[in-house]
Amino acid sequence: MITDETIKRIIQFTKDRDWDQFHSPENLAKSISIEAGELLECFQWDGNHYDRQAVKEELADVMNYCLLLADRLGVDPTQIINEKIDQNEKKYPVEKAKGTSKKYTE
Repeated sequence: MITDETIKRIIQFTKDRDWDQFHSPENLAKSISIEAGELLECFQWDGNHYDRQAVKEELADVMNYCLLLADRLGVDPTQIINEKIDQNEKKYPVEKAKGTSKKYTE
């Protein structure tokens, strides 16, 4: 569980280094994509055998940038995640989506 204390620590880390000047929403979104690519690279040649530590580090980078973007946009990460789950519960009702990877329109 990501706590408010952890989020504050991430924000303080960037403030202490004066990195906020580089953290426009656009730059943070780019950074999320870049770090997600690095996470994917961990599984590039063999998805069954990967460096768990490298995966954890890249996942943390993605999550850090996501939390920084939420902060920059002034949105509560827990709230927007729950709102999206509410939408997805309507879009993918259990009786239609359980056990299938087909898109809800199929």
